[in-house]
Amino acid sequence: MNDSLKGKVALITGASRGIGRAIAERLSRAGAAVVINYASKADDARKLVAEIEAAGGRALAVQADVAKVADVVRLFDESFARFGRLDVLVNNAGIMFTKPVSAVSEAEYDRIFAVNVKGTFFACQQAATRLAEGGRIINVSSSTTVRMMPNYGAYVATKGAVEQLTRSLAGELGSRGITVNVVSPGPTETELFKEGKTPEEIQRYANAAAFKRLGQPMEIAEVVAFLASDAAGWVTGQNLRVNGGIA
Repeated sequence: MNDSLKGKVALITGASRGIGRAIAERLSRAGAAVVINYASKADDARKLVAEIEAAGGRALAVQADVAKVADVVRLFDESFARFGRLDVLVNNAGIMFTKPVSAVSEAEYDRIFAVNVKGTFFACQQAATRLAEGGRIINVSSSTTVRMMPNYGAYVATKGAVEQLTRSLAGELGSRGITVNVVSPGPTETELFKEGKTPEEIQRYANAAAFKRLGQPMEIAEVVAFLASDAAGWVTGQNLRVNGGIA
């Protein structure tokens, strides 16, 4: 454990499992109090809070559907009610499906944009006025946005929007010392990633990396922890592709 985030408060959306969980664990180890947002995995969120508190950290689980602006506002309100400030926002909550553009329904389109884009946008809106001076916003995108991958059209459209929002917001908030960056993971070994894939498909993704393996959630979390720290104070508007060298 180090104390690079001692005295800071970090809010991580979609933090009950996978990459979000690893980020919450890592920021807690750096000394931050963490707000663990979840949509439906209450047991997982409560378990993570218990683990962090058992290790001497401070944590709060808050249920909120980031696709609903009222829930986003309440998420920030409850975070402030418990910890009194907010220094780091990590927009990790997201959903994904793969299918040809020709087969995407209006309902599917609306839902993926509501969670991935609307949720990130309105969390950033709250952070723009409520984050402490010198704060950090870290949005999670995907390395799929720079690859020509069939059936990812709806998903990469949402993540492309997040990347462009990040660049604009970095310019807006720089005068307050707030940095805004993107982390774009490659294939990462989580339950969500492996769901619906055969072992052969998973290995094919692994082989696309220079190291011939999948990334681990904590490897993504380490980069987020750097961007959340004072060491990254001169880094803003950037997209760090944490993907093992996938082109």
